[in-house]
Amino acid sequence: MTERMHTTMETHPDVLEMRERFVLAERAAATQRGQAVEAMALITGLYMAASPWITGFNGSTTLAVNNLIAGIAYALLMSGFGLAYERTHARAWAAALIGIWMIISPWVVAGNVTTTRTIISNVVVGAVGLCLALAATAADRAGGRRNRAAGMMGR
Repeated sequence: MTERMHTTMETHPDVLEMRERFVLAERAAATQRGQAVEAMALITGLYMAASPWITGFNGSTTLAVNNLIAGIAYALLMSGFGLAYERTHARAWAAALIGIWMIISPWVVAGNVTTTRTIISNVVVGAVGLCLALAATAADRAGGRRNRAAGMMGR
């Protein structure tokens, strides 16, 4: 007769792996770097949304509406990153696409852009947004490498 080993749900390998992943993600989000990225991304998104009125190109209504929508979307995608990293870090890739869109949008949306401030504002805020989104995605890899290295040293 074979002996059957009964395990509890707490010792199941999948549950243990999920807990470990959650702990690693929470450590990445609890760092000052993760919280700083979230704060700067929120400010960047708010600037994206308000930039037509701040820099004075709100006369270009299509670009102004584009920036308003893209800025709100960026802020929403990147908000909550520090508190719920496990559930939100994948959204950083969508935020990176919004950053790229902000860089090219003056030419795509408005066509002939004659004001330098429009181009400078969108290119700079798009580049900052792209860098912040990439920093948010890199936080997971950096945390995972550190923790894997610590695990290897313990073996």
